[in-house]
Amino acid sequence: MVLISASSPLISPFSFPSRKKPLVASPTVPRTRESSPRFQFPSRTLRPTPLRTLKCLSRRQSTEEFERLFSNLNQATMKREPGSVTSGIFLVTGTTVGAGILAIPAVTQEAGFLASAITCILCWIYMVVTGLLIAEVNVNTMCELGSGGVSLVSMATRTLGKLGVQTACLSYIFIHYALLVAYVARSSEILTNSFGIPLWESATLFSLVFGGICYFGSQRVIGAINGCLVFGIIVSFTFLVGVASGELQWNSLLQAHFEAIPQSIPIIALAFVYQNVVPVLCTNLEGNLSKVRTAIVFGTAVPLVLFLIWDAVILGTIPNLSTSSSDVSDPLELLRSNNGIVGPIVEAFSFLAIATSYIGFVLGLSDFVSDLLKLPSGQSKPFPYLLTLLPPLVLSLLDPEIFFKALDFAGTYGVLVLFGVLPAAMAWSERYLDASQSPRLPPLVPGGKLTLSIVLGGALVVIFSEIYKDVINQ
Repeated sequence: MVLISASSPLISPFSFPSRKKPLVASPTVPRTRESSPRFQFPSRTLRPTPLRTLKCLSRRQSTEEFERLFSNLNQATMKREPGSVTSGIFLVTGTTVGAGILAIPAVTQEAGFLASAITCILCWIYMVVTGLLIAEVNVNTMCELGSGGVSLVSMATRTLGKLGVQTACLSYIFIHYALLVAYVARSSEILTNSFGIPLWESATLFSLVFGGICYFGSQRVIGAINGCLVFGIIVSFTFLVGVASGELQWNSLLQAHFEAIPQSIPIIALAFVYQNVVPVLCTNLEGNLSKVRTAIVFGTAVPLVLFLIWDAVILGTIPNLSTSSSDVSDPLELLRSNNGIVGPIVEAFSFLAIATSYIGFVLGLSDFVSDLLKLPSGQSKPFPYLLTLLPPLVLSLLDPEIFFKALDFAGTYGVLVLFGVLPAAMAWSERYLDASQSPRLPPLVPGGKLTLSIVLGGALVVIFSEIYKDVINQ
């Protein structure tokens, strides 16, 4: 019997908290004399759990069957605690639904609802595929390394080498700082409009309150607060749809200007980001690819429906929005000013969505910074939190209108690199360039090189088109 370790779920895909649950490796995973020194045997004998069926194929054409790679054990009771598909779906859904939804109406108003709905569905398919590619590489990496809790850094190191690690780290840091800047800027604007306090005070207050929750709060406290915020999001969203749908103009939903679609792709892709929790999901579900696939598909389908309803309600309740789009930068502002009932609901929904995203990204970035600084795990050090909280606060105060620009930059140069280019490149390297004889699981995404080429090429086309547009505009 083999004892290996993994961790409890956290937003950061690069480093994990110190409260670890031991994992028992599946006794039916192939082991040879060459590979056995990789593992260490515990001093206490544990009884294996009977396994069912999942196929693992190796390049030597030998086939072994198993249900999972390992078993999550409670360290106190030493009993197996398998992750459920339902909790995996909630994890993916909660990660996906965030502040990115606030920008969708603004970037899709010129294209119209029909064209933007088609774009949302295509972006959803694309992001599901990249998430499955990450899961495939993650589980194969766990097979090879013999440990759970494999991060994106370990995956990039194994498949792409030093260049891949550097790209992943830089993209990860860029995404987090860009989004934290956007969140502080928008939340401070909401607090200023609601309470009439100066912008710098509202930005500082928001950063101190929610940053303090992340620094001082335990996992249980943070989870409880986050649960309350998510419940508030659901309630406010329901009220918003119920109130605003009464003024819905169905003819306006049929507008479609497909030439305006490209400018909306980066932010729509950003709204579907969940891939940072895929490594955590694979560990929680014990490497069971069937459960991982189900959690990813259904966990992202729920936000897709929410995004389509949200976009329809906002764009469908504002008449002649496409003709006045040059004068209206944010349809939410127009809706707030024209409807006294909807305005406070929109403000509440926006603030709660930002707060949930802010907590997750602060935890993820501070944990990653601690890992870069080689600080001891399990200890709350103030320096990583200062590096996480201060730069976004300063940048948001220097440019209060930075919300949409920060989201656009994060979607183009962060999300499409980290969760578009890299997953396809890692899967390509693992499937076709890795000459090792280590076991390989069946691909989660069909289509072979054609699918990987489409994923890789699609991200690069959007990135270079945005670079060209930025250069021309300058």
